[in-house]
Amino acid sequence: MTSVDFYILPSADPQARLAFACKLTEKAWRLGHRVYLHCQDAAQREALDARLWTFRAETFIPHGAAELDDQAPVVLGLGDDAGPHQDLLINLSLAVPGFFKRFARVAEVVIEEPHCRAAARENFRFYREGGYPLQDHRLSRL
Repeated sequence: MTSVDFYILPSADPQARLAFACKLTEKAWRLGHRVYLHCQDAAQREALDARLWTFRAETFIPHGAAELDDQAPVVLGLGDDAGPHQDLLINLSLAVPGFFKRFARVAEVVIEEPHCRAAARENFRFYREGGYPLQDHRLSRL
């Protein structure tokens, strides 16, 4: 069964979500996991793509758009199709993607912005009612 982790960041800045997603992606990729980053929209995906290229000078994370290279170890996707990925889903959308069940693990990244917090509460309720194992991580610093 899919396990779900909520990472609650001590910031209301939407850029903090992207920065944390990069850190989590790097850690998972280094541990040999395949990562699917589910983006809210094309603008968020472009911002995340740019950040993945530059967030650490000494690190390169091989990644690409899901529709261009769904076999990459790290893909950035939109829409309702996660391709062949099924290891780690980092959800940067505010809604639970319909394909989440096929992943071993889902990471929900939450900031202290009211709209994001409200969506995260709804997502938490959805997962809890579905019986999915939940864990929350309240980060004290980024």
